[in-house]
Amino acid sequence: MNDEKWKKKKILIVDDSPESIEVLGNALPKNYMRQIALNGDRALKLLAASEELPDLILLDVIMPEMDGYEFCKELKKDDKLKNIPVIFLSSLSNTNDKIMAFQNGAVDYIQKPFEIEEVQARVKTHLRLYDLQVELENQNKYLNELVEKKAKEISEFQMATIYALAKLAESRDDSTGKHLERVQVFCKLLVEKLSIDNKYKNEINPEFVENIQKASPLHDIGKVGIEDAIMLKPGKLTAEEFERMKQHTVIGSNTLKEVNKKHPDNYFIKMGIEIAQSHHEKWDGSGYPEGLIAEEIPLSARIMALVDVYDALRSKRVYKETYSHEKACDIIIQGRGKQFDPLIVDVFLESEQEFEKVYKALKIYDSEH
Repeated sequence: MNDEKWKKKKILIVDDSPESIEVLGNALPKNYMRQIALNGDRALKLLAASEELPDLILLDVIMPEMDGYEFCKELKKDDKLKNIPVIFLSSLSNTNDKIMAFQNGAVDYIQKPFEIEEVQARVKTHLRLYDLQVELENQNKYLNELVEKKAKEISEFQMATIYALAKLAESRDDSTGKHLERVQVFCKLLVEKLSIDNKYKNEINPEFVENIQKASPLHDIGKVGIEDAIMLKPGKLTAEEFERMKQHTVIGSNTLKEVNKKHPDNYFIKMGIEIAQSHHEKWDGSGYPEGLIAEEIPLSARIMALVDVYDALRSKRVYKETYSHEKACDIIIQGRGKQFDPLIVDVFLESEQEFEKVYKALKIYDSEH
């Protein structure tokens, strides 16, 4: 430990004996800063008022008002103070007294009368250990921050890659350029409203809200595997063509399942699988690809189903013109309990004006860019 670090050391002596304080003070190097308290209660008040905490505490056991054991217990309860090393100094020689000192958080126990050289050696050793502990904690903090930063960078890169694939799938359809952005906002809006309902308050947490917003662009990622002749056909699809179109749900979910094998604990990918596979399922069981009924359909997919239909109705496609907001709402109301979860429809209707504002805002953005 270099001289500069020694000069900054601060020691708190807690002892009711002026003679002991004087001896300890003389035993410490002259370049140490010293603080003094005559009992535990005063020492705690002194620590509470200190801007700069001591690097070590020399503590007597037998003191009036609050003894050393009680002081140490209180010290260890405070997150700000608990890591300060405490060396007990006492005339008590019983093994149980020493054990009690260590149980209450002491790092060392020196029996009175003590040798000056022993006190100096032990103080220096524990200051060195404390410095190493602080340095290790700082290094761990730095490494954790670095890991978090890198994890965030990787996550953002993965999101950008997945989003690019979703945009590629979207580009093969004749939908408006901000479809993915709109469904993200719509999903967040709808799921936040749903979270207020007692039925879903335990299922919808902040992680669910964040993941459905991120995963919603993956709903049609499987369209990359559907032929242009079907995707861009201006007229009605034949029965065979429609069966092929239905496969985009399976293609999309199977693609994401491969990703999930490498990242089995990634909740975002799992939700992406639910949405890609089941967003065309219907409440009455008439949907595809599995014909799931009611709450057999994952909640994320039930939300996505309504959001996707609303945006599709409002948008121009090769096979249809745009519908007004009012017309889109009427169609969704007609699908309540048939195509859509009744509760989700009700929540949508409570916030339908917000949906219209979002659609118009991002539609204007489209036309300007």
